Amino acid sequence: MINLIFQFNFVELISSPPGSMFFILFIALSTALISTGLTKWLTDTAEVNRKQKRIKAHEEEKQKIVDVAEIDPERYKKLRKRWERKQVVFKQTQQKMAMQRLKPTCVTFLPMIIIFAIIRTIFLNNPVALSPMHANDCPLIGDQIKAGTTIWINFTAWYFLCSLGINTLIQRLFKLQSQASGGMGGMFQGQKAKALEFPDV
Repeated sequence: MINLIFQFNFVELISSPPGSMFFILFIALSTALISTGLTKWLTDTAEVNRKQKRIKAHEEEKQKIVDVAEIDPERYKKLRKRWERKQVVFKQTQQKMAMQRLKPTCVTFLPMIIIFAIIRTIFLNNPVALSPMHANDCPLIGDQIKAGTTIWINFTAWYFLCSLGINTLIQRLFKLQSQASGGMGGMFQGQKAKALEFPDV
């Protein structure tokens, strides 16, 4: 049995589907675990999450202050000044948090570039995974493609898809993704709050 396993050429096994598909999935999982481990080791994640919640509450307060403008202009001016003073402090906090998050990237950037350059030479632009949908299912271009044509995914696209899903899952499992963000909805709300302007009263 062992001799049978060693008869397989590893490079040949991973250079074409389905071996390539599972190998890249494993690479994405390994990268996510290493990145998560470094983040837990190099940053105070509990402190970062606590600050993130405070920043979110501060951004949400902006909408409440804007609502006061029409009801009580004098109170609005006081609340706006107080909010703007806090904003200076929170901007400094966000810059420090960004530096904290960059620590794992500084450690892994160069090794990952080298590793991926080596792996990329194995796959080049060859297909590594089969898409679950046919080309004719694609909007706009679907009618121009022969029915039943399959879509193959190359290394870069497949790794990106794996990494996106696995990173989110790993961060949730290790409680690194701040609940203050509230997922995609929270992200859009945060962008909306940042775009909100104080009216001149």
